[in-house]
Amino acid sequence: MDGILTGGALDTVAAAWLERFGAALEAGSPDQLASLFARDSHWRDLLAFDWELSSVTGASAIAAKLLALAVKAQPRGAELAAGRTPPRRMTRAGTDCIEAIFTFETVVGPCNGVVRLVAEEGEHRAWTLMTALDEIRGHEDPANGKRWQDVDWKRNFGGENWLDRRKQAIAYVDRDPAVLVVGAAQAGLSIAARLSLLGVDTLVVDRDERVGDSWRKRYHALTLHNETRVNHLPYMPFPKSFPVFIPKDMLANWFELYAEAMELNVWTGTELIAGTWDEAAKRWTVTLKRADGSERILHPRHIVMANGVSTTPVMPNLPGLKTFKGTVRHSGRYGSGLDWAGKRALVLGTGTSGHDVAQDLAVSGAAQVTLIQRRPTLVVSLKEAQAPYMLYDEEISFEDKDLLATSYPYPVMRRSHQRMATMCAHADRALHEGLERRGFRLTQGEDGTGWQIMYQSRGGGYYFDAGCSQMVIDGRIGLMQYADIESFGPDGAMMKDGSIVPADLIVLATGYEGQAAAARRVFGDAVGDRIGKVWGFDEEGELHGMWRPTGQPGLWFHAGGLAQCRIYSKVLALQIKARELGMAT
Repeated sequence: MDGILTGGALDTVAAAWLERFGAALEAGSPDQLASLFARDSHWRDLLAFDWELSSVTGASAIAAKLLALAVKAQPRGAELAAGRTPPRRMTRAGTDCIEAIFTFETVVGPCNGVVRLVAEEGEHRAWTLMTALDEIRGHEDPANGKRWQDVDWKRNFGGENWLDRRKQAIAYVDRDPAVLVVGAAQAGLSIAARLSLLGVDTLVVDRDERVGDSWRKRYHALTLHNETRVNHLPYMPFPKSFPVFIPKDMLANWFELYAEAMELNVWTGTELIAGTWDEAAKRWTVTLKRADGSERILHPRHIVMANGVSTTPVMPNLPGLKTFKGTVRHSGRYGSGLDWAGKRALVLGTGTSGHDVAQDLAVSGAAQVTLIQRRPTLVVSLKEAQAPYMLYDEEISFEDKDLLATSYPYPVMRRSHQRMATMCAHADRALHEGLERRGFRLTQGEDGTGWQIMYQSRGGGYYFDAGCSQMVIDGRIGLMQYADIESFGPDGAMMKDGSIVPADLIVLATGYEGQAAAARRVFGDAVGDRIGKVWGFDEEGELHGMWRPTGQPGLWFHAGGLAQCRIYSKVLALQIKARELGMAT
């Protein structure tokens, strides 16, 4: 493209496009607006033009929707963002472009945007556009520079102190929370922090004894497989002393500290056991069961299910498994490999948990460990698995990295992940060839899109190799295909060829029940039917039911990795705050 443009010239090009964009919106001309977009163009909007998450493809379709929504949103003042990353020449998803961050205003509040311009027919046209609401005017996040002026710092001799007020706030003796958040891990804590700073009274409940137990109680060897630099929670980044990959107990302890430092209202040892929606009163009646056996009835206006993409362990009813005389455990609660030294183990499932458990058992002295593969699995080395986070290596502010991370409409994101998956597969060629020689069945995901699209489609099906793959290649860990098993029996796996693979332990690395199923169990089939699907891509490339209204009023879902929870907790918090203000229905 226009290779001679650098520095200020890039600013000029981007600013000129924004000026034409603003003029076309003001003129209300579909043809004028469509002419600013490339033939291959995509727009993603995160609450800036409408209280929704949506994506549109094609210049004419983009122009039509922009103009329809602009009537109410009244966008104005689009200009390059002062003090942020200036326009840059970048290659994104294999396309050379000028990438620019800009700001604008709507009737709701200040917004951010990212546009990527490509040269087409002698003009600079938008290839991708992302627009996002930043704040609700008059209800800004006090952490953005105003917090200290608003804090009650005065000493109150003879009266309540900070601790007294915290105890009262957490008790909910004389009030109901506006929002009940179910789950006190990264999803629940991030949305509670966002809502609390926006002045929305929020209670978090978790059935475990301590904040972070959903991580703390998982298998002994668990460590995060993506790097710390990407995983910060809102407002409180991890200390730089933290390791590159955080161990589960270290993360759990951080969550506990985070909840205390952010002054979050949390009830542990508390389970949501029932809930009904009152359409007339626009509120829930929920029953919470406390650790001491008592129950509490509350009436929140919103419930956020933040109990994870992986909630209740799936324990499949496998042929003959009930006759097995040894021990059967789910991978999430199997404990430590040290408990099984000298024993024989079968591990069903070849995703991350299955591999981690098998490796833990093998290095801890198990007499024999065999992985059972049910379906083709994506395997990527731990180093190459970080490819989707290359953005976070760029020398720009963390705020801008998060903004850019949301700025890829689905078709472009998919293309980008296909390219990364190809790159990773090339780098891991020797690893893959070794696995295939052992009979391991590999996949690169749907249409070769790699692990992250697989995660957002089905929540698993891949492994970041932390050493287990080489143990499979070397034969230190055995491998069999589930299709070769006739059934399980008292002594282990009974194979179709008549042989028996003996075992003392069978670990089911068979995944977890999704959030929709968990919600149906609590709220009943009628609510479950209204919710519909949760997680996985819809026809626009947005995730079903996530961080957006569901078919059930007052019920929201929040989940994902730490980065997703950090970024989209803001999107969800703005929607709930808007409804509390009567601005959105």
